Amino acid sequence: MADNQFGRSVDGVSRRKFIATSGAVGAAAIAGCSEMSGSSDELSGDVIVKGSSTVFPISDAMAEEFMDDHPEVNVTVDPTGSGGGFENHFCPGDADINGASRPIKQEEQDHCADNDVTPIEMTIAKDALTMAVSTENDWVDCMSFDEMAQIWGDGGATTWADVNSDWPDEEIMLYGPDTTSGTYDWFSSNVIGGTHTTEYEGTEDDNTIIEGLEDSPYAMGYFGYSYYAQNEDRVKALDVKESEDDDCGEPSLQAAKDGSYPMARPLFIYPSEEAIQREEVYEFVKFYLEESNQDWIADDVGYVPSSDEQADENLSTLDEKADV
Repeated sequence: MADNQFGRSVDGVSRRKFIATSGAVGAAAIAGCSEMSGSSDELSGDVIVKGSSTVFPISDAMAEEFMDDHPEVNVTVDPTGSGGGFENHFCPGDADINGASRPIKQEEQDHCADNDVTPIEMTIAKDALTMAVSTENDWVDCMSFDEMAQIWGDGGATTWADVNSDWPDEEIMLYGPDTTSGTYDWFSSNVIGGTHTTEYEGTEDDNTIIEGLEDSPYAMGYFGYSYYAQNEDRVKALDVKESEDDDCGEPSLQAAKDGSYPMARPLFIYPSEEAIQREEVYEFVKFYLEESNQDWIADDVGYVPSSDEQADENLSTLDEKADV
């Protein structure tokens, strides 16, 4: 059983305590969750979470803490990619919640509707999508959207010198998320302006991308900020600018929060309206939303927490849709 970078099993069944010092507000949220369902021993069942590998660390941490408080509930969290989760698990009705690093697509909504699954969109955090290179790369520190499009676009540059004659005439080794990933979709649509090269190693395991960057000084890859924050001694993050005339922006949580980083983006969970009618799913989603605006999201996981207003809006939506 593989472990993620937080020391938890990838299938989400490990029960190690995660938020040991989440503070009085977090403790109050947990207490409120327990009070609604009676004693923790009374709540039981299974909750299945699929979807984005970017959202996975948040959902996995939430599952760990929730299961500590409700030991008879088993929450499994698997990183299948946003699109892979919608297509293969959530819309067919085989998952209760799908994490996503981009909004659900119309064809995915149609697929869900065909199976009488009703997704509920909830923004739960912000991310600073990070473009990274080898620590041995000493020729580039900042890259524009156009330069990234030259490399990552369909039929793009094959050597660093193809983009800038001052850069090495060496083949660029590319590593990135699989085509089922929401990160792939978001980057393709918002940064490189269309079709993504197929000449790269795609994976749903962001640690594979980190390892690829370590293996070659000419490698390049992208992933969610959390994975960079956990491995910043192993890879070098590039600053980013939208156009040549802009200032370079460094990926950081503060820059993602205030919108000054060009590749800041929202993260989502999509519980189904049908699934939240089950008490164990409702209580887990309620707990998730109550915790989503807490500081430990930034401190321990590496994402910008949702605002208080967003958390309140999500909780109101949950109660409107649930009959529990």
